[in-house]
Amino acid sequence: MKVANQEISAVNLVKEALEKAHKYQKDYNIFTWINDEALARAAEIDQKIAAGETVGKLAGVPYALKDNFLSKDGETTASAHILEGFSSPVTATVVEKLEAAGAIMIGRTNLDAFAHGSSTENSYYGSTKNSKDLTRVAGGSSGGSAVAVALDIVQFATGTDTGGSIRLPASINGVYGLKPTYGTISRYGVIAMASSTDCIGFFTQQASDLNLLMRITAGQDRKDLTTLPDFYHEKPAEFDDPVKKIGVIRDFDNDAVDPEIRSALREKIEELKNTGHEIIELDMPVLKYALAAYYVIVPAEIASNLSRHDGVRYGFRSEKSSTLPELYKNTRNEGFMPENKRRIMIGNFVLSSGFYDAYYLKAAKARTLIIDEYNKAFEKCDFLLTPVGPSPAFKLGSKTNDPVAMYLEDAMTVPLNLAGLPGLAIPAGKTKTGLDIGLQLVGPRRSDRRIINFAAQLAGEASNTINDSLDINGESEEE
Repeated sequence: MKVANQEISAVNLVKEALEKAHKYQKDYNIFTWINDEALARAAEIDQKIAAGETVGKLAGVPYALKDNFLSKDGETTASAHILEGFSSPVTATVVEKLEAAGAIMIGRTNLDAFAHGSSTENSYYGSTKNSKDLTRVAGGSSGGSAVAVALDIVQFATGTDTGGSIRLPASINGVYGLKPTYGTISRYGVIAMASSTDCIGFFTQQASDLNLLMRITAGQDRKDLTTLPDFYHEKPAEFDDPVKKIGVIRDFDNDAVDPEIRSALREKIEELKNTGHEIIELDMPVLKYALAAYYVIVPAEIASNLSRHDGVRYGFRSEKSSTLPELYKNTRNEGFMPENKRRIMIGNFVLSSGFYDAYYLKAAKARTLIIDEYNKAFEKCDFLLTPVGPSPAFKLGSKTNDPVAMYLEDAMTVPLNLAGLPGLAIPAGKTKTGLDIGLQLVGPRRSDRRIINFAAQLAGEASNTINDSLDINGESEEE
C-alpha cells in the first residue's frame, strides 16, 4: 500500500517510466510519441490520495498504448503516414476503462502500419528493435508494446491481435501476451484491421497480472455490437480439476519449426507430465488451410476498412492533386505503406466479380472447418500447447522482400483468430544465443480466465495482480 500510504508517489512511478522511455527510445524505437504530460496526471492521483479520496485499482500504474487505439492524448497515427497529424475526438472504450481505474499512459507504441505485419518493420516511423538483440525484429504488429514491457519501461501495454500480433512479439521478447476470446473486450475506438478477427489484449511481465486487466476491461459495450455478454467475471467451476489434459498438435511439430523451439516444446511437455498433467497427441490436418484462408478473408476486410482513408475527411492529404480522382489516388499512394497496398489489392481481387466464389467463399467454408476441428479437439482436452511461431526473432530486413516468408510466421497463430479462440503466449526459455522463445496455450471460447490461471500456476506465481507486484494498494481481486 505504498502509494496509498504515500510511501511512494504516483509521480515517482511515472517519472521513472518516462526516464526509461527516453533512455531506450533512441536504440529501440519503441514509441511514436512519449507523453511527458503524464506527470500531471500522476500528480492528480497523488492529490486524491492525500485528500483521502478513493482511487482505482491501477492508480499510478504507467502503461504504454499501441498507437492504433484512439485517445485524445497525442496523435493516433497507427504508424501510418496517411494518419499523420490526426487527433482523435473520441477515446477507445478500453482506454476509458484503464484510465478510470487510474492507469497512466506514458506513450504510444510503434507498430506495423495499420497493424499489417509480423515484425514492426512496416512502420512509417521505422522498425522497433528486439529487446535482446538490436539487429533483430521485435515481432509484430505490436512490437513496440512488447518491447516496452520486456525492457521494464511499463508494467503492462495494450495490443491488438488479428492474426498473432500480440502473441508473436510477446514470444520473441520473453513476456506474456494475451489474445482473448473474440468479443471479450470492446473494439470501439480501435482502428480496424479486419473486423471479424481483431481482438484487444495485453502484454505483461507476469501471467497473473492479466487477470486484473481482464477484470477491468472485459464486458459488453453498446458501442461495439460484437462484444459478448460479460463472462469473465463469472465464478469459476467449484471443482475445477487441477490436473489438465493438454493437447499437442502433431501437425505443428515438423521440420519447418526451428529445432530450438521444438526442443522448448518437448521440455514443456515433460514438465507438464512430471507435474501430473495428461498429454494428448492430436492430428488436426485442417489447420494447414488456415493461413491460406486467413490471407483471403483478412485482406478482403482490410480493403473495405481502409477505403475510408481518402484525403478528404481526416489525416494526410496529398498536395500534388488538381482533381478529386487525383486526390484519392495520390493520397492513398503516398500515405499507405507497401504492405498496406498489397493487402488492399489482394482484398479487392478476392471480392471482385468472378473471383468471390473461387476465393472468398471457399475461404469462409475453410474457416468453418477450422472451427469444427478445434471443437473436436476440445472434446478430448482442456487446453492446447503449441509453438507461437516457427522461428525465434529473425534479422531485420531478412524477410522484407519476401512477403510469403513473412506470412508464414503467422502459420500457428492465425487459426485461433479464424476460430475466435483465446490464446496466451508464455515465455519458454531462450536459444543458445540468448533469444527468447515462447509457446502458446490455447483454450475453448470463453476459457480466458482458466488459461491465465493455468499459466500463472505453471510459472509458480501467486494470485497477485499488478497492484501487488508494484505494491501499490495491496488489494487483490477475490476469486
